[in-house]
Amino acid sequence: MSLFQKHQPVLTDAVEALHARTFYAAFPEHPAPAVYGETADADGQAKFKNQLGKKFEELKQSNPQSWGGQEESPYTQEPLGVSYPLFSVNSLIENSKKAFAPWRKTSLLDRAGILMESLERTKKRFFEIAYATMHTTGQGYMMAFQASGPHAADRALEAIAAGYEELNRFPAHATWNKPMGKFNIQLNKEWRAMPKGISVVIGCSTFPTWNSVTGIYGSLITGNTVIVKPHPGAILPIAIFVAEIQNVLAENNLDPNVCQLAVDTFDKMITKELAEHPDVKLIDFTGNSAFGSYLEALPGKTVFTEKTGVNSVIIDSVDDADKVAANLAFSVNLYSGQMCTAPQNFYIPEIGIDSPAGKISFDDFAQKFISQINGLVGNPKAGPFVLGAVQNKKTSERVIEAEKLPGKILLKSHTIENPQFKNARTATPVVIELDASKKEIYSKELFGPIALLIKTKNTDQSIALAQEMAQEHGAISCGAYTTNADVHEKIADAMAMAATPVSFNLTGGIYMNQNAAFSDFHVTGGNPSGNASFTNPEYVTKRFTWVGHRESVKG
Repeated sequence: MSLFQKHQPVLTDAVEALHARTFYAAFPEHPAPAVYGETADADGQAKFKNQLGKKFEELKQSNPQSWGGQEESPYTQEPLGVSYPLFSVNSLIENSKKAFAPWRKTSLLDRAGILMESLERTKKRFFEIAYATMHTTGQGYMMAFQASGPHAADRALEAIAAGYEELNRFPAHATWNKPMGKFNIQLNKEWRAMPKGISVVIGCSTFPTWNSVTGIYGSLITGNTVIVKPHPGAILPIAIFVAEIQNVLAENNLDPNVCQLAVDTFDKMITKELAEHPDVKLIDFTGNSAFGSYLEALPGKTVFTEKTGVNSVIIDSVDDADKVAANLAFSVNLYSGQMCTAPQNFYIPEIGIDSPAGKISFDDFAQKFISQINGLVGNPKAGPFVLGAVQNKKTSERVIEAEKLPGKILLKSHTIENPQFKNARTATPVVIELDASKKEIYSKELFGPIALLIKTKNTDQSIALAQEMAQEHGAISCGAYTTNADVHEKIADAMAMAATPVSFNLTGGIYMNQNAAFSDFHVTGGNPSGNASFTNPEYVTKRFTWVGHRESVKG
């Protein structure tokens, strides 16, 4: 049985899910022993610990220039000590060029089988990846397992399915018959989907697999070779993915350099040199807007970006103010606000919020929100694990600086103790009240656990400001609460015009921060927060070109 035949049932389900947009997950998100094995967690943790202080020697990339690595755990604030093979840009490019022709000539079915097999292999390492993610990003255990393991694998599968679907959209051959009266013109025609070449995927420090695998697998399924350039602070989780891809490539007599890991260090970064190399045709990037815009402006490149944005919450009216406050408080606390979908600007009318219990004033709702934050943060069984740790020291500094903003400080940030890691770098949310006139303050992303409660004249102004922020500065998510159908449609239409998806009236166990593979388009590509979307057809069709040949039918 070929690898394609082995994995075809899952691929068929994934393609169907792309069209249906209903719930589908090929990789179970709960780390249950019944699913992954009784010893899977302990084995993964042991393997992670055993890697610390050693060379990562799993990659099938030979002749490195040297070894290096500068990852530090946000939980221990100590170096991981893992070193990786370092290569020159020219070496990476040459290896990629040599691997390109055999890979692009590998059939679509074989490519799909190989890539899906790599995900199946990676599934066996989800727990190891989870601990690697915790100690590079600061994510809590459950998020680290889900986001870097099953959710990332689902996003990778989604990219494979999207590429497979688009590459099968048109026939490879057809006979063209044009009647001309007494005779017909007949041509044999063929079409080839030609990959664009070398793809560079530039990773981020907070979600090193989830934000990278779509570009990696999207380029690979369409026949491109890939160079994965992780953030120097978060390498190990994606290194494991790359190692498994290389293993399956080698087992199938293909050059493992089809997918290479390009590690660099903070003091000698190679990102620009890689991106500007004339042989690099595709670039995927997650990170800050300045660098993303620089990449988008590079000539001769097809670039897919997810950049920064200003995410809003519009509060008009509610069924249950306490449930709304609890949901939003969790969204702000989740991974210490270090998600690109985390809410920042909360627009609340100065006249208050309608509810079945009567009008809720701005101050009353603010107090409910703060009480919910304090309740979660102060819960030793929940707070440390929801907040996780702060990945970058600069984020902690930004939270402290936010308290100096010219607004009313409703809640100051403080550190909390993690019972498992006494030296964890933590920061609870800071909450600041602002007037809507202070646009210069809230019209930029303040990355981290920073919540701005903005007092507006009315809901119309709230909607207008949320739309303006998205159109001018970008937004990846938006939350909205209203019990009025007309207001609901007004918000939906305004934010759709700003190319921003809205999560309406969420309470309970679902949050505006979260996006589901096969259903939610992550980033729309329609506002300044990014020019691409996980995973619409354009995300894969721009990675290859249809080329047609024709020849007269011989008589």
